[in-house]
Amino acid sequence: MSEKLVIGSATHSYEVASGWGKLPEGITYGYTHGIVVDENDNVYVHNTSKDSVVVFDKDGNFKTSWGAEFEGGAHGFYLHRDNDGVEYLYFADTNRSLVVKTTLNGDVLLEIGTPDRPDLYDTERRYVPTDVCVAPNGDIYVSDGYGQYHIHHYDAKGTYIRTFGGRGSEPGKVIEPHGISINLRGSEPEVYVADRGNGRIQVFTLEGEHKRFVDHNLDRPCSFYFFGDEVYLPDLDSRITVLDSEDRLITHLGEDQKAYKQEGWPNLPKSYYRPDKFSSPHGVCVDSQGNVFVAEWIFDGRITKLIRQK
Repeated sequence: MSEKLVIGSATHSYEVASGWGKLPEGITYGYTHGIVVDENDNVYVHNTSKDSVVVFDKDGNFKTSWGAEFEGGAHGFYLHRDNDGVEYLYFADTNRSLVVKTTLNGDVLLEIGTPDRPDLYDTERRYVPTDVCVAPNGDIYVSDGYGQYHIHHYDAKGTYIRTFGGRGSEPGKVIEPHGISINLRGSEPEVYVADRGNGRIQVFTLEGEHKRFVDHNLDRPCSFYFFGDEVYLPDLDSRITVLDSEDRLITHLGEDQKAYKQEGWPNLPKSYYRPDKFSSPHGVCVDSQGNVFVAEWIFDGRITKLIRQK
């Protein structure tokens, strides 16, 4: 019987479950960009293949797949539970410059296209949304992470409210705002932006006013997953970062300081990969038991489950 492979720290240790989530014959991943978990601990993997949403139960058994319309454009992926307890999926499609809201089964409920801002977008200046999140009141925030580097704010029906951000490194400005989420751990909700090009998190009010930076123990943060008082971040430069309620470092998981420095990265030879090391984490989520799921930006996908030990 093989010994368990455990990673992490004294307070956050995990057994690595390699090969979790078996795909049925005929389904293969593209780049695995996003991963979320619903209230029943079903896991949804978002990837760039024709089966762009692949759903597993909590034990890793395949349930279903759908989402051919996101093939090639799959990127931002967010699960929101509204005030009535109903869960919805939100997508940021880089190819179609589109934000989409669906049911958990993929029925489309809302689409938001390029903002009507000719001063920001035209044939030369494209809109490329990379992530989306939802505030407690239902307002929607979209990060244009690969286009012109703005954050766009809409109401729950998709009606445009405002834009903030824009290219730069000074407070209120961003470079490659790759991920976005809502922080509910404090006295008031805040917008967290993975300001990846600046190597930091930038925190805004819901109205888009700059509040502060988090710029320690980060390299190229991609997105966020809030779990209790903690926040989990996929750091594209080869690790998962876990911060506490004050955004102080708890631990890095699976850190590999060699992977992202190699020629050909992220698509390295298969012989390079190790179960306990990450190469290019792009999405992360945490289930009700504290288990961590990681999706990596690799041409044929990679999903890792880390089973919480303590």
